[in-house]
Amino acid sequence: MQMAQPQSFQSFVPDPGNGRALRDAFGLFATGVTIVTACGPEGCAAITANSFASVSMDPPLVLWSPARSSSRFDLFAGAEHYAIHVLAAEQQELAWTVAKNGAALIGAPLEPNAEGVPVLEHCLARFDCRRHAVHEAGDHAIVVGEVLRATMQQGDPLAFFGGRVARVEVN
Repeated sequence: MQMAQPQSFQSFVPDPGNGRALRDAFGLFATGVTIVTACGPEGCAAITANSFASVSMDPPLVLWSPARSSSRFDLFAGAEHYAIHVLAAEQQELAWTVAKNGAALIGAPLEPNAEGVPVLEHCLARFDCRRHAVHEAGDHAIVVGEVLRATMQQGDPLAFFGGRVARVEVN
């Protein structure tokens, strides 16, 4: 049985001339929003990322993918330890602030984890990680981390869909 295609269905072969269409298609996959923190030369370095996924339970591995074009790329791709924070719905402003300014958390009263990485409070989950591997992936890298510790609490997640931040309400 064939499913009817929506009227606005569009098919294309990705190439440099239609990058916006590919970006829009990628944006149709709703993702959570995270902030990754690490120790930088001036204090807490932070980056907002929606390219987060679990990889393995044994050993416990997660991944995220920073853009090579980011001024923060070298610091995060080279960090031995970092923390990935899954944001709650009410942390939308924090997500945009960090997305625009990787130094936004320098001087903020953040407590360090056992590895000295500054960590955020009030997130839905936090994964304290040690770098396991970094893989080439086009204009990004895939950073795989071993989860040393995880924390979690209940709440509504912050989501990213169609180029916008959105709330997902859990019933």
